[in-house]
Amino acid sequence: FHMLKTFAINWTVHFGLISHKMKVVAVAAELCIFLLSASCLLLLSSGFLLHSKPYDYSATTQCVKKPHRAQYGGGLIVNPEFDHNIKGWTVVGNGTIEERISNDGNRFIVARNRTRALDGFSQKVHLKKGLIYIFSAWLQLSEGSEIVSVVFKTNGSELVHGGHVIANHGCWSLLKGGIVANFSRHVEILFEIENPTVELRADSVSLQPFTRKQWRSHQDDSVERVRKSRVRFQITHPNETALEGATIVIKQTRADFPFGCAMNHYILTNSEYQKWFVSRFKYTTFTNEMKWYSTEIVQGHENYTIPDAMLQFSKENGIFVRGHNILWDSPNRQPHWDLTLSPEELRVAADKRMNSVVSRYKGQVIAWDVVNENVHFHFFEDKLGKNVSAEYYLAAYRLDPNTEMFMNEYNTIEICGDKNASPTNYLRKLKQIQQFPGIDGISLAIGLQAHFPNRAPNLAYMRSGLDLLAATGLPIWLTEVSVNAQPKQAEYFEDVLREGFSHPAVKGIIMFVGPEQAGFDSTLLADANFKNTAAGDVVDKLIREWGTGPQTAIADSRGIIDISLYYGDYDVTVTHPLTHYSKTLNISVRKGFSLETVHVKMDD
Repeated sequence: FHMLKTFAINWTVHFGLISHKMKVVAVAAELCIFLLSASCLLLLSSGFLLHSKPYDYSATTQCVKKPHRAQYGGGLIVNPEFDHNIKGWTVVGNGTIEERISNDGNRFIVARNRTRALDGFSQKVHLKKGLIYIFSAWLQLSEGSEIVSVVFKTNGSELVHGGHVIANHGCWSLLKGGIVANFSRHVEILFEIENPTVELRADSVSLQPFTRKQWRSHQDDSVERVRKSRVRFQITHPNETALEGATIVIKQTRADFPFGCAMNHYILTNSEYQKWFVSRFKYTTFTNEMKWYSTEIVQGHENYTIPDAMLQFSKENGIFVRGHNILWDSPNRQPHWDLTLSPEELRVAADKRMNSVVSRYKGQVIAWDVVNENVHFHFFEDKLGKNVSAEYYLAAYRLDPNTEMFMNEYNTIEICGDKNASPTNYLRKLKQIQQFPGIDGISLAIGLQAHFPNRAPNLAYMRSGLDLLAATGLPIWLTEVSVNAQPKQAEYFEDVLREGFSHPAVKGIIMFVGPEQAGFDSTLLADANFKNTAAGDVVDKLIREWGTGPQTAIADSRGIIDISLYYGDYDVTVTHPLTHYSKTLNISVRKGFSLETVHVKMDD
């Protein structure tokens, strides 16, 4: 690839009047002839050269002694590992750039004598509208610890953030992010660091483009690996000879992957809402009814009547409930009366709330959002000390030790411009909690709200963020998915749901959406007459696709049916082709269920 890239650069130099498309096509063709290799399979698309590459989900949150090799060989980046000094890189703003070589022979670029946030090194690349670009780089500072961001400078002055990392002195940190191009033009890749006094160092820089088709193929490949298993049905006569033509109908009775929807108090009084919900979902989160400001409107007067009734309805219908939430770190989401309490009074009230709600629903919920949005906000930390979040996670665990404790946050994967809640800041807060004495061994989990704003989702940023968070080894849920964009709401909603479902680290998805009659208004799934909206059609389609709909297959001449099934429980009905005698069995398909054979002996 680097050979081709160098050749393309030289071709451009010597034949500057030839169109960009002609250059790339001619270069690709000449190099393929030169290599005479079947491995030189390239996608020549409108002047852009794209390898049909699998996606690299790898990431690390560790600061390492030596940077890893550039992902995808650097992709579009010229001289990504600085084997050719600083060729392809230019200085931006004030300061100077240079190549350095470490004691172990590693080559990297350095920006020194900086005076402004964007001063440093840069490279120009051409982005094509509609392509998805994954960016990665290894970064280091001459001293201290700072957030470094990759920035795409477009259209002369517009700056689009594509990812963030906390870089350190003495080791290398991975920045992974990306951009979805909604334009075709040259952009300048910059690095932003607010402290202008430190040297910035970079190595193994990569920008890899993917088409939408390739991106979807990554999702499909991942789903086959992490959500499904191959099952073989061997159907025979009583004498164990193959029964050709037997029909099986397979219907999933319970999905292994939790895919659910928010629920509110209208479920208690609206029978149509009840039917709509129960026919689709087995997992839920109550939107507001379990929150502190709902259960203790007046200090000292707790009222759990509504969440109790909603939990009972859920139990009766086999619906699992997430506990949302114990405390909320935003000052705007408190019971109004606790804002005027002294620190001592607030601690007593918060401790009472913790013991009250967790003890009441112990063992009845599958998760707790412990201190909601405590990456963005710090109401309790400001009042009660910097370690109070960790104290509350530990307290919740001690009250309900068999339930996962979630750190639930917004904008971590939705908006790349929100540094406050970026994956790297999320991980910093998570690490603070994990390092608190006594936390070891508790069931921590990552909750990502996934409220996407009124624009196309940056799927590159979403996936790379999930990659980084997955490096913790903790389970990840998308806890409150919604998409506000119009007029392409349904399309973007499906993009987000597919991205979440296909990512290997995501263990569950709850949508904060619903029908109009239940008061939902941002992402409606059904109108006032419970007729599906376009977004509702997307959800029903995905429910069917992800395994709940019946599948029919016919045995071959060997009496065999091979089929790929999503993890879950199934009712299987096998019917004899001549006598129409049927036999029903139940199977469970789980992770590690690799081409298991289910033997079915039919009576003639």
